[in-house]
Amino acid sequence: RGHQCARTRVTSRQYLPYWKVAAILSTMESDQDRGEAADAATSLREAEASRAELAAGIATPSWFFVSMGVAIAVQIAAAAAGLGGGAPWLVVAGLAVFAAVAGVQLARFRRRNGVWLGGLASRVVLGTATAAAVSYTVALAAAIWAAFGDLWWLVALWSAVGGAAYARSGVRWLRDYRGDPAAHA
Repeated sequence: RGHQCARTRVTSRQYLPYWKVAAILSTMESDQDRGEAADAATSLREAEASRAELAAGIATPSWFFVSMGVAIAVQIAAAAAGLGGGAPWLVVAGLAVFAAVAGVQLARFRRRNGVWLGGLASRVVLGTATAAAVSYTVALAAAIWAAFGDLWWLVALWSAVGGAAYARSGVRWLRDYRGDPAAHA
């Protein structure tokens, strides 16, 4: 019914008792060819070179950053006007404009390059890069403050500044990505 092992009492109901596992592991050990390590290192170097070449060849569609900056400026102005002017539907309209421009530009980017870049959608388009997030937050807060004070020219100014800073952050991220794709993906 059972087998007595130095470590444990084994019954017929156990699937892999210790004495079977030890035997299996010992037969699985083998001397691997040291040439495999050199081949793996060569493959890694080739993959890194290919990634660097791809990153250097990435091109944005025409008006990519300008349109993203304008979309953010419109979204900031619409949010400020909607909250400060008592028209909440403007907040939704501003988000819709941004979503449409972002979707079109991402589709154009994919069509032009044939790839998705890790980080492009989140850091450039959705603004999770530090510079984009900070500039957007400051511009939105200032535009909302100006809207509550009926300073509409200041709403327009802060919206434009926020959109320009957002676009500039995207340009900077892409430049940094081209220089070191592994660190910015």
